[in-house]
Amino acid sequence: MAIPINPLTFAAPNQVRWPDSTLKNVVHWYHFKKQTGIMNNYELMVIFTPVLSDDDYTTIQKKYKDFIKENGGTIESENPWGLKSLAYPIQKKTTALYWVAEFRAESDLNEKLKIQFLRDDNVMRHMVVKLDKHAVEYTTRKRVGVKSSEPQNSEA
Repeated sequence: MAIPINPLTFAAPNQVRWPDSTLKNVVHWYHFKKQTGIMNNYELMVIFTPVLSDDDYTTIQKKYKDFIKENGGTIESENPWGLKSLAYPIQKKTTALYWVAEFRAESDLNEKLKIQFLRDDNVMRHMVVKLDKHAVEYTTRKRVGVKSSEPQNSEA
């Protein structure tokens, strides 16, 4: 005869399962994490189509900066690289306009950004990378212009 299994816990009636208080703590932690909104550091690189004028290029950068700010993020720095050659053709184009930005935001913003980039015909490629503490420190030093703390070799 088969033992009946509870479909909610996937456990037989005689098996030990988590107490309800532990499950409530897990659910509470999940909602707490969602409410506190842990901010992460990200680097964003977007490759725009080269047919944009200078005004359109600055307008589209402002559009995405405003989008990040509207969704609770902050722009740490931005660096418009401008027109660069591509390593290989993308959509039959050999050049593109690059834009790099660093921002702080919750992780759910990345999915919203991805949707916006995929909807925009001017975006050829995009990439968002989460920065660890060492990368954040490096980029901050690089922005400020502080040299690395390594000892320099002196020739005598």
